[in-house]
Amino acid sequence: MRFSVKKNENVALLIRKLKYVPRGAEGEEFNCVKYLGDSEYPRFHLFIKQDRDNNLFFNLHLDQKKPSYEGSPAHSGEYEGKLVEEEKERIIKVLEEE
Repeated sequence: MRFSVKKNENVALLIRKLKYVPRGAEGEEFNCVKYLGDSEYPRFHLFIKQDRDNNLFFNLHLDQKKPSYEGSPAHSGEYEGKLVEEEKERIIKVLEEE
């Protein structure tokens, strides 16, 4: 699920505020995850990018399990649905609280 919010925010601090774990950055895009239990999966997977006009761009999905084949980027990701929509709304709410 892709969405955007106009907000001037330090992305590294935002990741922590959203209760996500940073996994690194590629260029200007930050990669982070939020575990839903005690194991690595299922988890929310979020990419965040900020442009010069202070727009935050989010790409969110739910990883249900790890990739089936080693070296394969394919996974059981859900880009829509109730859980993804609820997480999107939670993220927006956190951003509005400031």
